[in-house]
Amino acid sequence: MEKVEYSVYFVPVPIGNRADITLRALDVLRKVDVIACEDTRHSGLLLSHYEIRKPLISMHDHNEQPRAGEIAARAAGGESFAVISDAGMPGVSDPGYRLIQTLKEKGVSFTVLPGPSAVVTALVGSGLPTDAFFFGGFLPVKSGKKNAVLQTAVEASHTSIFYESPIASSKPCRLWRRWIRIFPSA
Repeated sequence: MEKVEYSVYFVPVPIGNRADITLRALDVLRKVDVIACEDTRHSGLLLSHYEIRKPLISMHDHNEQPRAGEIAARAAGGESFAVISDAGMPGVSDPGYRLIQTLKEKGVSFTVLPGPSAVVTALVGSGLPTDAFFFGGFLPVKSGKKNAVLQTAVEASHTSIFYESPIASSKPCRLWRRWIRIFPSA
């Protein structure tokens, strides 16, 4: 099998339609030794569809810190890894940040492949100005904090984008520069 150039690859995966995966992402997933996934069951479905059979290890919010040390040590020892989230870009409101910090501290080579990002997809699809925008991650759960964050966003001169868990809110919304409009569930 052809050798990989980096020890760890951060590989974006499709947000919804699995056909949106890039050829380079598939190539990397086929070549690495191990794939670190947010949810091995979920990622296993995508990998199975593309007939990719590799050892999977979980890396999620609750185990990222210890897993980061393990991946860095194993990568320094010669193993290659791909890191994927359930959808989109690892590290953007998904595990990956702590691992990147650990890799940098340990001097382990890594790269980030370009690809799907729900933030940019939402920004472009909103029809709102794209020249300056703010991404605030997931909105706070508590209504008082959430309202304060949204009020600040409404008063800003740039487009603001937030993630909202479908569990936290049954009403998807798009935040516009000066007002909020609630859309029915799609």
